[in-house]
Amino acid sequence: MEFVIEEGKRVHEECSTLILPALSIGNVGQLAVDLLVSSTGAERVGYLDDPNLLPCVGNDAYGSLPCGEIALPLEVYESSSTATTLAQQRSPVAKGMMIKFAENIAEFAASSGKKHVIVLSSLDFQRLHNLDMSRGPLVYYLSNAESGGRDDHCERLGFGRLNEYDAEGRCWKYLSSVFEENSKEELTFPSEDELEDIDYYPSLPFAALFSAFKARGLKVTCLLCYCSEGDNIPDAFLLAEAASKLTGLSPDKFHGEEGGKWQVPYSWKSMYGAPPDMSMF
Repeated sequence: MEFVIEEGKRVHEECSTLILPALSIGNVGQLAVDLLVSSTGAERVGYLDDPNLLPCVGNDAYGSLPCGEIALPLEVYESSSTATTLAQQRSPVAKGMMIKFAENIAEFAASSGKKHVIVLSSLDFQRLHNLDMSRGPLVYYLSNAESGGRDDHCERLGFGRLNEYDAEGRCWKYLSSVFEENSKEELTFPSEDELEDIDYYPSLPFAALFSAFKARGLKVTCLLCYCSEGDNIPDAFLLAEAASKLTGLSPDKFHGEEGGKWQVPYSWKSMYGAPPDMSMF
C-alpha cells in the first residue's frame, strides 16, 4: 500500500485519530464517514493505492460545483481543527484479500503515528437477538482496551458491548494468529460450508481490521449498528454521532448549513433520485 500525498498538501502530525469504514450491509460505515468529512470540513490530503482494492472512479462527493476532482477507491482526509484523519473506502476488497488489506492499512496507521483507530461498520439486523425497542437504536462497540472487548469510556457513553466477541473462538483466534508476528499457532479459517452462526461476526471486514490494528499495538474501537438494506441515512447519522461522542467532538462546531450541526454531503441529494411528482396523486 502506497500513500500518495496530493500536490501542495501536507500531512498534519496532530491528527492522531483515524476514522475509517469497514464495508458491510447497507454501506453504513461509508455513509457515516461521508457525513463526518462533510461536516468537519476535512480536506483531502491524498489517497492510498492498494492492489487489494477493486478499482473505481467517480465524481467529487462533497462539492456542489465541478472542480475537476474525482473520487478514488481509498481517500485520506484530514481535519486539523478536530485532530482527526478520515479514510474513505469507496470500493470493496478483492475476494480473498481482506487479510492482506487489513495488514496494509494497519501498517499505514502505525507508520503515520496514529494513536487511536475507530472503525465504523454495520451488522445484519437478522442477527440481532433480545431486541429492546424502548431504548431506541443502539450502538455496539468492540475495543481492545480490555481482553474481553470492554471499554469503560464506551460504557459511560451508553454504547453496548458486542457480547458475541469471544477472543478464544476459533475464528477470532485465527485472526489473531494471522496478524501477530510471533504467533506459533497454525490455524485455518473455516470454509464457507463449515461456517456456523457464531462465525458470522469474525467473518466480517471489521473483525479483520480490529485484529490487524490490535496486533500493531494501536488502540482500536469498532462502532457498530444493526441495520437492513434500504435507506440507511438514519443509521449513518447514528454512527457518525457515536464517533463524535467517542472522540469528544461537538456537532455544534461543525460546518452545517444552519450554524453548526451536520452538513449533509452534496452527493446524497441524488442518492435515491428525484422525489415523485405529487400531481399524479
